[in-house]
Amino acid sequence: MSPAGDWASLKAAVAQGADAVYFGVEAFNARLRAENFQLDQLAEIMAWLHARGVRGFLTFNVLVFSDELSRAAQLLVAAERAGVDALIVQDLGLCLLARELVPGLALHASTQMSITSAAGVAQAADAGCDRVVLARELALKDLRRLQRQLEQRQLAMPLEVFVHGALCVAYSGQCLTSESLGQRSANRGECAQACRLPYQLVVDGEELDLADQRYLLSPQDLAAWMQIPELIEIGISSFKIEGRLKDPTYVAAVTQAYRQQIDGLATNATAVRRQLEMGFSRGLSTGWLEGVNHRRLVHGRWSKKRGPVVGCLERCDDQGWLTLRLEEPLECGQGVVLEVQPAPGTDPLKPPQEIGGRIMQLDDLGHRRSRIRLGPGRINLMGLKPGAPVWLTGDPRWQSTWSRQARQSVDPILQPLRVRVSGGLGVPLQLQLLHPLGTTAESLRVSSTVSLEQARDRGLDRERLETQLGRLGGSGWRLDQLEIDLPAGLFLPVAELNRMRRCLLDRMDSAGLRPLALPSPQEMAAMSGGERVEATLRQCLNPAQPSSIVSAPNPCPTLQVLVRSLAQLEALIALDRPDWVSGVIADLEHPSELKQAVLVGRGYWRDGIVLAGPRINRPDEAWTLEPLIRAEPDGYLVRNADQLERLTPLAPCSGDFSLNTANPLTVRWYRERWGLQRLTASYDLNLNQLLDLAQSTDPDWLEVTLHQHMPLFHMEHCLFCAFLSDGHDHTDCGRPCEQHQVHLRDRSGVEHPLIADLGCRNTLFNGRAQSGVEALPELLRVGLRRFRLELLDEDPASCQRRVQLYAKALEGSIPSSDVWRRERIDHRLGVTRGSLRSDGPERTSRILS
Repeated sequence: MSPAGDWASLKAAVAQGADAVYFGVEAFNARLRAENFQLDQLAEIMAWLHARGVRGFLTFNVLVFSDELSRAAQLLVAAERAGVDALIVQDLGLCLLARELVPGLALHASTQMSITSAAGVAQAADAGCDRVVLARELALKDLRRLQRQLEQRQLAMPLEVFVHGALCVAYSGQCLTSESLGQRSANRGECAQACRLPYQLVVDGEELDLADQRYLLSPQDLAAWMQIPELIEIGISSFKIEGRLKDPTYVAAVTQAYRQQIDGLATNATAVRRQLEMGFSRGLSTGWLEGVNHRRLVHGRWSKKRGPVVGCLERCDDQGWLTLRLEEPLECGQGVVLEVQPAPGTDPLKPPQEIGGRIMQLDDLGHRRSRIRLGPGRINLMGLKPGAPVWLTGDPRWQSTWSRQARQSVDPILQPLRVRVSGGLGVPLQLQLLHPLGTTAESLRVSSTVSLEQARDRGLDRERLETQLGRLGGSGWRLDQLEIDLPAGLFLPVAELNRMRRCLLDRMDSAGLRPLALPSPQEMAAMSGGERVEATLRQCLNPAQPSSIVSAPNPCPTLQVLVRSLAQLEALIALDRPDWVSGVIADLEHPSELKQAVLVGRGYWRDGIVLAGPRINRPDEAWTLEPLIRAEPDGYLVRNADQLERLTPLAPCSGDFSLNTANPLTVRWYRERWGLQRLTASYDLNLNQLLDLAQSTDPDWLEVTLHQHMPLFHMEHCLFCAFLSDGHDHTDCGRPCEQHQVHLRDRSGVEHPLIADLGCRNTLFNGRAQSGVEALPELLRVGLRRFRLELLDEDPASCQRRVQLYAKALEGSIPSSDVWRRERIDHRLGVTRGSLRSDGPERTSRILS
């Protein structure tokens, strides 16, 4: 399956053998920076693809906000009527709507659903999905284990994996960096690519000298070309290429490489690697497929396209000649780039200086050595030192080849016709369509305007009839079978045969028999769905059978506090007024502390002590839930499908922000399917969207996080291992995460804390806290009563001060504006409104308006 950001890329993918393409329209897709297609092009796109035997999947892989459900429903209907083969979806509420509104339209669970286990696959199946696109963090051994687990469940679900393209360092669907730092949600297709920026590693308060390693969060690109045979053997159904922001030459080159590998036609691995590297490469790796290797995944030296390394610099002279030792020959006209080694004391957050250009002159020195001069114009070579690697960044011959390949035309697959001719001497000739039949199942007939005569020479034999009736060029049809019921030796003018053929085609078109499957003008006009959309939406929002979960009225605001250490928990117990806190969530790294936390905290708070598990569970990580279960808390804060399956039968459960609840349909799904008591609203919601959600559902079902350090990146990648050890994974890293406090300093000087969890996954938290306390009056006005305060690394005194401050705001003894001002003073970096700004940028769907 290949990406298509525009028509040129779509046609390039089909020309090079894609079985399917995926694309987006102007909104509701996770690549808003791509050119994308327009809604009114959907029918044309699908007709073009289907005429060539290729499927088309529409990306709908974003969260949908409450006020967008009607527009989302209209797009569902439009996709169904345009003949879209499947929707790629993230939002479980959208799945519920699609099941009711367009039950015949296939749904594919996007990688943004963060599905890493059999439980995640099962939930997607329950929601109506016909295929699951797995998280990119799974290894080949995980995929084998997952297939076995699905067999044990007797769940036959086609699985899709990414095999090529850019890798996100964070789990898709769990990255809040763009949202937190700039109100540009990655779950809305507006990723600002903060992972591709340089960072400084600060260890125990000291800057760590990493030499030329700056891009600590930028993975190399994925290239699983060699792993295709094993993926086929495992039983993976679909191989996905990333790249809706890439150009048609990339799409053509990468699609052809994987098409030939799947078909067993590839022979020269070296040539294929060069083909892929020249298409686009930040350095190619197998990602997570071959297992965890944190040092290999992220080299940290650059974050943009470089192409293949072709050699290194030996020397440069005053005349502008560069002497190179090469791994392969170069040619004039190619583009190369070299990197200047940073001098000691250089700002580690400053991008490396590059020197490059086109090869204008080249002398072959033999023994894999050449000297070159770059241009156009004089190039300043100051700062280049021997040993600098040489990257091939441009090749006119490659570009010309793949530009031609991308522009190759692909003819439609002509659809077969079966017709019958019959008649006799002195009566008209009858031309009857036998296949295909229209919706009335009645065959179409055309009669000649003149009668059949006796032929003077050659009559209407099979050859003549097939020649004249088979002239269907440009119609999309081909004459497949011709049945003849005619006496020999009869004659009819050729012009009359041609007229009959044209008349039959016209009647087929009028009857809706079109080889390109284009909707009629009437169908196109009905794309919006109208009353059907609104009626179904009302039914989904107000089902006839109310939820079996009934919440008790809660007129007084309550405050839950999330702690991340036993010291913080004990600080809450020591509060002068423990009644300020209604309940505590213990989110602890070490399993051994869970039971102790429950024993220490039992009985102090009305809503009890709740335990939180990890955000991700892989196929071999069921063991991570056992310490939670053995601790026997008063309830659980669940964060993924595994926890929904295992923990909801055991104790009262609430859903965390990681479940991505952004609209009332998603609220309904989690409450009715899993019986959750309440849900923490998605952190992708700004203040106005949060208010909309509260007004479109029971606000007592929602919990709002008033204060937190937003979790920016949640990663399988471990920076402790990659940059503070010589190991490659948790088995040989020496556990530096238990010995050091690590922050990443960004270009603005903010230091963001890095924490490792039970599964060695890393979360980078925003160093500047976010507070929504200023908006508390508005939140209370719409009926919201359940609020959360999340602690990060506060000491006991800071814990107590912050809890008391927010508790007084909730009880009304301190104005929320005063709390905001105090927080700005007390926090070392101040606080931000973040996503809960009342005057922040509105993220709208920009569709069907």
